[in-house]
Amino acid sequence: MYGLILDGVIKTLISHFGEDKWEEIQRHCNTHYAGFNAQKKYSETIVNRITKAAVEVTGMPTKDIMNLYGEYFVKYVATRGYAPILRVLGRNMRDFLNGLDNLHEYLRFSYPSMKPPSFFCEKETRNGLILHYRSRRKGYLHYVMGQIHQVGMDYYNTEVHIEIINEEETMGLTHVIMALHFDNVAFQQGDSGLDDLANSLSLCSEVFFDVFPFHIVYNQSMIINSIGSGLAAVMPECMNQPLDEVFMLMRPLVDLNVENVLMYSNNVFLLTSINPIAAKTTEDNRLTMANTEEEFSTRHIRLKGQMLYMKEWGAIIFLGTPIMENLERMFEAGLYINDLSMHDCSRDLVLAGTQQSAELKMALDQEQQKSKKLEESMKKLDFEMKRTDSLLYQMIPKTVADRLRKGEAAVNTCEVFDQVTILFSDVVGFTQICSQITPMAVVSMLNAMYTKFDMLSEKHRVYKVETIGDAYMVVSGAPTITRFHALYIADMAFDMLDSMADLIDPATGKSMRIRVAGIHSGTVVAGVVGVKMPRYCLFGDTVNIASKMENNGEAMKIHISALTKEQLEAFPYMIEKRDSVIEIKVSHNVFNS
Repeated sequence: MYGLILDGVIKTLISHFGEDKWEEIQRHCNTHYAGFNAQKKYSETIVNRITKAAVEVTGMPTKDIMNLYGEYFVKYVATRGYAPILRVLGRNMRDFLNGLDNLHEYLRFSYPSMKPPSFFCEKETRNGLILHYRSRRKGYLHYVMGQIHQVGMDYYNTEVHIEIINEEETMGLTHVIMALHFDNVAFQQGDSGLDDLANSLSLCSEVFFDVFPFHIVYNQSMIINSIGSGLAAVMPECMNQPLDEVFMLMRPLVDLNVENVLMYSNNVFLLTSINPIAAKTTEDNRLTMANTEEEFSTRHIRLKGQMLYMKEWGAIIFLGTPIMENLERMFEAGLYINDLSMHDCSRDLVLAGTQQSAELKMALDQEQQKSKKLEESMKKLDFEMKRTDSLLYQMIPKTVADRLRKGEAAVNTCEVFDQVTILFSDVVGFTQICSQITPMAVVSMLNAMYTKFDMLSEKHRVYKVETIGDAYMVVSGAPTITRFHALYIADMAFDMLDSMADLIDPATGKSMRIRVAGIHSGTVVAGVVGVKMPRYCLFGDTVNIASKMENNGEAMKIHISALTKEQLEAFPYMIEKRDSVIEIKVSHNVFNS
């Protein structure tokens, strides 16, 4: 599958659900898609993985997601320069639907390995028609339905209502019959007025055959009665042979028989010789139906053209042209320029294509290299953005950071949290320790301690507010509200004390000692303040009380306030009352702890 389709899928999800949902979808996929090169082929399973994750994240049914893909893809390819092709495919919606197979043939020049579906229209009325859809890919029906609906709206100002009549799977081929209801303004248009002229002219079949050197005439028993001079030069043995034993039908995706040929007369037919040209046939070089179009040898000839039923002959004629990418390919097939028609562009295309192929190949290689470098740069940029996000979320809560990114003023992030618990801790004898060791040793000591504390904060789901010197401050209940704020902080405090057994005081060589000297519960205002180096800060008496309690704590003990004690009474903690009551003056009030 080409990257053009995959990139359209990503653009659909981002456009419809937003960047955050797309990131969540990628996490559900357990992978990350930085982008896709439109000309590069990727695994067929990528769309299925993305769609499955999108269904889980958004809750939308799979068929609705696929429909979104199809609708957005029409808009997406228009931005990539394909709008003119879509616009000139037909004068109206009916003509567009009849030319769908032709559209995919045009796209083969840019995407030679594509595996397009096949379409066929029948039972046309003033109110619509019946559309047959065949594809070797499963699960893309609603994708196609979305595309048809959007093309009708964008290019023909026509609302198309699609009804699924029948759907079946045979031999790995999906065949769906759909009734398309729309205002079919082209139905029953008058004839061209040339019938009288056509009846008055006569044309010798010999002249007619000379004009088309790669024609094939076969009867209703599929026996070849006539071939053009160009085809006779390389495949003379095919005369009087059954057509389906000489050629394999690659497009449209139907069996090669008279009934299907007559039904698909408006479609482009692509025939590929079963046996290689001008070479001895063996079992190894014969094509089988399991092969794809790109798997044939360069010595197998491909003919693209139109099938017409000739009433006067009681036979069907195929007016085709060989598909030759370059002169080397033509020579390998045993053909020459003079074998090609003079009245069409076959000769010009081969000659001009050969002259320009070197330049085009060089330009394409350069573009692919640029695209590859861009893809690598996008991956690096995405990796760096994730690192930046990770660093930002360590400084500011994710919910707050996302609001700031959207342009919200910092002061608007401030909120009142009615129930939080705050913890302050410090190192016992920190000033004395600093006087006995080097500054680098102090930094190393604090780094080891804070690393353990940071891990504990993740474990107990508390938010680290800041560190100042040897003081460490955390909060529970903000920015994430929880009724277990006091419980989380208490558990954090006990683990902080336990972690001291692994930390050595470099001044004495003994275990470090801390005071969890200030735990208090109450109301705070929290938010980001300032413009330069913004930080998430807490304000209010609750913060001041917890901070001042820190000065009255004891080594390796946890000092809590009366309000925190009330929050913990429902939990199995042993709480001892201090011998003396400590009074803390805050906002002209005296607080006892």
